[in-house]
Amino acid sequence: MKQRSVQLDPLNSPYPVPWTWVLAALTEAQPKDSPKIRYYRSQSLLSPDERYAAYSRIQIQIAPDNFASRVSSVLFLENLKTGDLQTITASSPFADNPFMPTSDARPAGSIAILIPVAWSEQGDRVLAREFESLFGTDIASDFAVVWDRQQNRTYTIAPTRVQYSNAILLGWSQNEPDKVLFRAGNLGDENWPICSVDVSGQTAIAHQDQPITFGHIANNIWAGPQAHR
Repeated sequence: MKQRSVQLDPLNSPYPVPWTWVLAALTEAQPKDSPKIRYYRSQSLLSPDERYAAYSRIQIQIAPDNFASRVSSVLFLENLKTGDLQTITASSPFADNPFMPTSDARPAGSIAILIPVAWSEQGDRVLAREFESLFGTDIASDFAVVWDRQQNRTYTIAPTRVQYSNAILLGWSQNEPDKVLFRAGNLGDENWPICSVDVSGQTAIAHQDQPITFGHIANNIWAGPQAHR
């Protein structure tokens, strides 16, 4: 799969979130009557057969106290033949649909950024990274979000039964394509093991495994920061 350009990322992920845009939105000078919401659209990730595109829309709600700002997102799946559009949301702790009124129930300072990472080789599943954090803290970790097209079902996945403070999503497992790989460990530790995790959360140490991804990026002109509201 085509590599993404080098970007700043809080976890040094191979699939960076638009962190530079988040920081710029927080630091720009704002008159009192200026908009407090900013939007960003990710690049589209096309399935191997180019029938589907996955992309996300990210929203930051800027508070007077930057540490109370909220970042949320939603993943879109578009059938490029029919134009049908489906929305996917995670069920991780800070995740919520930013276009629903209940989004205000999320804690102040929460960050939940969902971006597409890879399709399966057959194009029947899509893998997305859900990065979650809190402004002003060292809390930061990844969840994997898998959408199964045949079942029309979404799974939110994270390592279990292993001790870690941070997990970084790496991609599909090369050895077991129905599982995803994470690197998980504690801050300060040098060697973080790679774990394979299935959709039920069952976790095993993956001693001789490598991440793999499918699909390719379409560099659309509408990707990036969106108009203010």
